[in-house]
Amino acid sequence: MATQENAIEATQDPTLRVERVDDGLCLAFAGEWLVQGLLPSTEELRRNLAETPKPVAIRFDTSKLGRWDSGLVTRLIDLYRDAQAHSIPFDDAGLPEGARRLIALAFAVKPREGAARKQLRTPFVQRVGESAQDAWRSSVAFVTFLGEAALSMRRFATGRAKYLKSDVLQHVEEAGANALPIVSLISVLIGMIFAFVGVTQLRAFGAGIYTANLVAVAMIREMAPIMTAIIMAGRTGAAYAAEIGTMKVNEEIDALTTLGINPMDFLVTPRMLALVLMIPALTMYASLMGIIGGGIVGLSMIDASLVQYVQQTISAVTLGSLFTGLLMSVVFGALVALAGCQQGMACGTSAMAVGQATTHAVVMGIVLIVVSASLMTIMFINLGI
Repeated sequence: MATQENAIEATQDPTLRVERVDDGLCLAFAGEWLVQGLLPSTEELRRNLAETPKPVAIRFDTSKLGRWDSGLVTRLIDLYRDAQAHSIPFDDAGLPEGARRLIALAFAVKPREGAARKQLRTPFVQRVGESAQDAWRSSVAFVTFLGEAALSMRRFATGRAKYLKSDVLQHVEEAGANALPIVSLISVLIGMIFAFVGVTQLRAFGAGIYTANLVAVAMIREMAPIMTAIIMAGRTGAAYAAEIGTMKVNEEIDALTTLGINPMDFLVTPRMLALVLMIPALTMYASLMGIIGGGIVGLSMIDASLVQYVQQTISAVTLGSLFTGLLMSVVFGALVALAGCQQGMACGTSAMAVGQATTHAVVMGIVLIVVSASLMTIMFINLGI
């Protein structure tokens, strides 16, 4: 009869009962303590450990314990650590022999001091200071790289730079013709958005035809250069950082230096030339596509013919607007190339460093584009261009 009762107890859900016995704690385990089951919480035990007076020892009663596996052992290890934290003796005499051996094995070797990762909360002021120092170091590194790139371009202009002409043509193709699909899509959509907003606002004043002016001037002066540069920063600038960063990880840049070839001349200059040449051409193409997209929406929403819309567009575009867009695109091309190549050359020697360099290249490129666009816009307004 007793055997049958024990069998019934062994098939029950796992339970943990905490009792005070002779100034100590007795933990009674019952049921099946299996890892796939829902094991009881040890919060009641932690509350008892923190109570006053403190228990003199922790003992165990496993007479009603059924099957057990690592689920029981992991809870016992947690209990052992809690007892150590409160300086309470841990009497494992009442535990199964296998559980005692596993616990002893778990604590046979003490963890090396300092090996565990420490969760330290850095003060806010310290984080701000470290961010400021990182920004300063990044600025100095970028300015230094800018000077080295200028010297490399001078060597290229005087015919003393060592590079492959095929590399320049390859980079021109990748930064030019291969970028036409994404530039076309984004430019058409931006033009359509501008036209929709313009028609919605201007039609109320009977000036819907001036949507052509809005789309043409906005695309040529600002949106086409900025959007094209941002697209190229995410597409080509990131690719430059990844390519050069991978070469640094594989020690190919060190090999070039050993062979007496300047990496700036061989890797950076061809890429800079490709972007400086291609982004202005892509900008003019993006302006055209944006005007076409705006025309599609504008003509479908206002009462005007195609000839009227085209004439209004031509009358709105001036040489000053074209000059502004082209100058901005040249500056953006140089900045995107500098950001991508500088992050690639500053890359670490691990696979994770390549990913970080790629991310930093895109972020730096976009920030430089936005800042320079703001400064040039202010400059053009003051010059009356």
